[in-house]
Amino acid sequence: MDLTLKIWRQKNTRTKGSFVSYQLKGITEHMSFLEMLDVLNEQLLERGEDPVAFDHDCREGICGTCGVMINGRPHGPWKATTTCQLHMRAFKDGDTILIEPFRAKAFPVIKDLVVNRSAFDEIIQAGGYISVNTGSAPEANSNPVPKPASDEAMNAAACIGCGACVASCPNAAAMLFTGAKVSHLGLLPQGQPERWDRVLAMVSEMDAQGFGHCTNAGECSEACPKEIPLEVIARMNRDTLKAIAKGPAAKMTGGGGP
Repeated sequence: MDLTLKIWRQKNTRTKGSFVSYQLKGITEHMSFLEMLDVLNEQLLERGEDPVAFDHDCREGICGTCGVMINGRPHGPWKATTTCQLHMRAFKDGDTILIEPFRAKAFPVIKDLVVNRSAFDEIIQAGGYISVNTGSAPEANSNPVPKPASDEAMNAAACIGCGACVASCPNAAAMLFTGAKVSHLGLLPQGQPERWDRVLAMVSEMDAQGFGHCTNAGECSEACPKEIPLEVIARMNRDTLKAIAKGPAAKMTGGGGP
């Protein structure tokens, strides 16, 4: 398979970038997309050129670091697939592939295809955890969790924080990510004591990081490799309004149902 790659090259955050074309020959359909980039980088190094910088870690669709825009779509043409899980059989011989970093004010480019997603870390640090000291681990069945709540919590917890939702949103909103992190704790009994403080802190930090506002375009859920549903956004909005209504009383109350 012979391909033309148009890749965004940018030395660092302060310099302007541009697309650079590369011709790549002999790519097999069994390669993953990242393996194809590895082949390109080997050739660039052999020619004494700077390799293309891109994020990767587990290469198993778990870590969420590998996200790039491929022909205008986060992670490429396959639905519910991370970039590392995308294989070259998704393309045809002679194709031109446009590869660029995620575009968002809150995700500044570090180099080439690598962006700084520490804004997500700041949202998590604002409240995406349970800090209540519960002592030793209780017996698993001593605190029953309704099956619908546990299923929805697990669906939300599947978020890997890749940023595809932000990259696909016309407003670069982080509502799906933040909603998923708020939901998977807010649906479970262990998350109730800090439920209202958590949602207010995480939403406030999300706004402070410069993400855009949600206008219900739905592109975020469509692009999400883990298919996080839009319902997490609605749940986060409901919890935010409840937390505001409760005011100082939120610190003394918990629960309230999903």
